[in-house]
Amino acid sequence: MTLWAKRTGVPPAPAMMAFSASLPFDRRLAADDVAASIAHVHGLGRAGILEEAEVAALVAALETVRAEIEGGSFVFDDADEDVHTAIERRVTQLAGPLGAKLHTGRSRNDQVATALRLYTRRRVGEVEALVLDLAETLAQRAEEAGAAYCPGYTHLQRAQPVLVAHLLLAHGWALLRDVARLAEVRGRLDVSPLGAGALGGSSLPLDPDATANELGFARRFENSMDAVSDRDFVAETLFACALLGVHLSRLGEEVVIFASEEFGFFRLDDAWATGSSMLPQKKNPDIAELARGKAGRLIGHLAGFLATLKGLPLAYNRDLQEDKEPLFDALDQVSLALPALRGLVATLRFDTAAMARAADDPTLAAVDLAEWLVSSGMPFREAHGVVGELVRRSFDEGVPFEDLVAASEVLGPAAARLLEPGAAIERRSSPGGSGAAAVAEQLERFKQQCAAERSRVGGR
Repeated sequence: MTLWAKRTGVPPAPAMMAFSASLPFDRRLAADDVAASIAHVHGLGRAGILEEAEVAALVAALETVRAEIEGGSFVFDDADEDVHTAIERRVTQLAGPLGAKLHTGRSRNDQVATALRLYTRRRVGEVEALVLDLAETLAQRAEEAGAAYCPGYTHLQRAQPVLVAHLLLAHGWALLRDVARLAEVRGRLDVSPLGAGALGGSSLPLDPDATANELGFARRFENSMDAVSDRDFVAETLFACALLGVHLSRLGEEVVIFASEEFGFFRLDDAWATGSSMLPQKKNPDIAELARGKAGRLIGHLAGFLATLKGLPLAYNRDLQEDKEPLFDALDQVSLALPALRGLVATLRFDTAAMARAADDPTLAAVDLAEWLVSSGMPFREAHGVVGELVRRSFDEGVPFEDLVAASEVLGPAAARLLEPGAAIERRSSPGGSGAAAVAEQLERFKQQCAAERSRVGGR
């Protein structure tokens, strides 16, 4: 039976129930709904609405339901409209007529908002830890890479040599921003809606501050209409997951490219790659490709949910039922992607010889020649033109670039030494740059920030 059956007087049409039922997906909120219900019962006791014995009986029934849920023995009924109906039905079976008092002073509007915030707060914290795991793995691989270097790219064209550690940490810093962003989202959603009722609060002497404190929320709602209709926290979580997905996609894309035979910079570990059903020689970077593909799915969840929210009047509307599936799926997908990518990154083998061969192309040090001229007083635009002309002549005339540099009146043999293998890396001395000293300092700062975040998030 629905919670509103007495109002309509007739059973709901089967097609209507099939269309509106949320139990197939909101059942994962069961444990959070039980926790919120226990806090609500305690609040009813403090308000004198329930006697001490009634509080004890209802809490005992709810604890039994919690145990059944955790043990997998809880039975959902086909007639249950949603997880909240299912739990109240079971409590009534256990506690008898007293179960009818469970819903006193609350609405499903504040009930579902409370359970969803509890669920999201927990899951976002779990994702923070998983992102940090991957960031720490990137730091470890950066440390292991040592002095190895590779080409850095713009427009997917070779640009300058960079340390492999610098490349890995570029992905790492993006992930640390994701960790911070998720923490901010978690902080903003840490508000209890319990006590807001359907939209206007209650005439009963409820204490939302006390229930918020019992549930571990940082604070209670300020406006009851906002409390039941606010889904900013869902949208923000979807955005954080979408941007995280974009960062994982970019990392995946580089693995795909660099593990190809055309580049040959990375070699995939057998346990973290797949083969071909037809081509015996293949080793495919499916994890990286899936990370790339999942980003579109995550972006779609965000865009779709924002479209759902944009035309809703206050306060609660059933449209808000559409918050759960995209939220659940986004959190599920990033929770699957992060450990997989961590394993992939942890086991990558770097072909440092192949990377060095590509990075030692003398033209990749062209900017060093221009800056060498600048240091002797030549304006940068003029220096850029001098070096650019030599690059063009090298390509057009088939003459080695280093020979043209050595023969140049304004450059000469001293400048040509800047084109020797690895020389450009040593010249990258600016803070945050790709030189050895700067990267060593950067790595230390990155590890310190990881340690600070780990202290906040918790050990694993």
